[in-house]
Amino acid sequence: MNINRITKVIMVFFVLIFLVGTFTACSAKKEDGNLTVRIAYFPNITHSQALIGKAEGQFQKALGDNIKIEWKQFNAGSSEIEALLAGEIDIGYIGPGPAINGYVKSKGELQIISGATNAGAILVSRKDTAIKDIKDLSGKRIAVPQFGNTQDLILRYLLQQYGLKCTTKGGTVEIRQAANSDIKILLDKGDIDAALVPEPWGSRLVKEVNANIVLDYDQVWRDGKYAAAVVIVRTKFLKEYPDIVEKFLRTHVELTEYVNENVDKAKETVNAQINELTKKSLSKDVLDESFKRLVITTNPEIDSIKEFITLSMNIRNLKQAPDAENLLNLEILNRVLKEKGVQEVK
Repeated sequence: MNINRITKVIMVFFVLIFLVGTFTACSAKKEDGNLTVRIAYFPNITHSQALIGKAEGQFQKALGDNIKIEWKQFNAGSSEIEALLAGEIDIGYIGPGPAINGYVKSKGELQIISGATNAGAILVSRKDTAIKDIKDLSGKRIAVPQFGNTQDLILRYLLQQYGLKCTTKGGTVEIRQAANSDIKILLDKGDIDAALVPEPWGSRLVKEVNANIVLDYDQVWRDGKYAAAVVIVRTKFLKEYPDIVEKFLRTHVELTEYVNENVDKAKETVNAQINELTKKSLSKDVLDESFKRLVITTNPEIDSIKEFITLSMNIRNLKQAPDAENLLNLEILNRVLKEKGVQEVK
């Protein structure tokens, strides 16, 4: 065998290795003939169905013994999207902002298949400031958990309504990105003037650093009728395993019903999971106040998703809006709801 032929054989070998690795990464993981489904979630009350289903095994029971669930914990939507687009996640709980960004970035490699939680964002100010309304944010420093996430989009919408802009666009409002735990420190030290955060951080800021509530969950946007967490799936996974996705969604619907019918018990389980995952539980008053500002639901508030798309377009200067009809795929969810005699999502 001559040198050229040997070189070609080696090149073909490495190409095959690359392709096998690529297809393996883009498919659900299989080990010993059994399928492993990777489910993403946050240790947060807005992902209550995931936390309860993980703790009590409902999802595993629904999928059966031949399918293993691998739970993947995240603390930022962008990290979860990166993992999903790399083929490392099959199904995930996430905020609508990152879901939209991931859909646009991947050109349709994920879809929203259900709602999980609505509302839950509040605008608070430092205890010693005179901020009473949005117009008072001019010249102030405002924090959000992440640029492009749900709270960031809502904040920029609010500023727009009052004719305000962030400093990066020639305006007078400085918007900062910081982790929720850091926002608490920044607010307490006086390094920021206000923050728009999700629960339970809103209630924690009120209790722990005496923050003032400027706009409550039903005042920040759409009277509280906006998605805070949704369920997404890799498009390829949905096409390959629609039966698994249906079993997952059936369980998600049942857990949603359970939370709403057994709120106190659900709160205990969620808090125990948060303590196990973060080594710190929420105080009872913070937990109670947080749940009052949330709606645990399968309804993703479609109109709010469409408005989030518009807001995301404006922020990212997108020339063409992503197709909301393809972003949202509620066919399986509605089939499950119909079978249960529950009103379908439209």
